[in-house]
Amino acid sequence: MEGKAAEELAVQYLRAQGMRIVARNWRWRGGEVDIIAKDGETLVFVEVKSRKSSDFMGPEEAVDHRKRLHLWRSAQAYLRGKPWVSVRFDVVAVTPEGIRHIRGAFGEEDVRPSP
Repeated sequence: MEGKAAEELAVQYLRAQGMRIVARNWRWRGGEVDIIAKDGETLVFVEVKSRKSSDFMGPEEAVDHRKRLHLWRSAQAYLRGKPWVSVRFDVVAVTPEGIRHIRGAFGEEDVRPSP
């Protein structure tokens, strides 16, 4: 499935879960965030990953340390100058078999450099 189509499915899914979409494809000098949403009072940075098949590995497995660090830095950039809010990082995995939403896919401890 193409990235844009997967993102559209993810947006529809998140809205159906009661989340409000704040931004799509938010860009800054360090890159882009697929979706920024509100889940109650929590600001959620969402990475959408898709695969044509989940036979080999699930799309969520492609959110490696480098990608998590990118999302962490993007959240810091987005929040710069804004009031403090609760933040969460989710992954929405889209395959022909369906959608998997991994809430709280990672946290600060997952973006620290390895010793």
